Amino acid sequence: MDSGGAGWTLMTIIGPILLIAVIAWAALRNRSSRASDDETERATRDLYREEDKAHRGEDDDVP
Repeated sequence: MDSGGAGWTLMTIIGPILLIAVIAWAALRNRSSRASDDETERATRDLYREEDKAHRGEDDDVP
């Protein structure tokens, strides 16, 4: 019995289908929401602002 056709089928048909499925799964899994991005940006700006104030020697508690 010749199984040469099975290898060809795996490489040219099933392989690309499996690759597309894995890429689609990874893309969907790694998507981030806009709200999450906005929250991260806001937290980063706040952190930079606090570090800048600390570097200048400013204190929020002193009027």
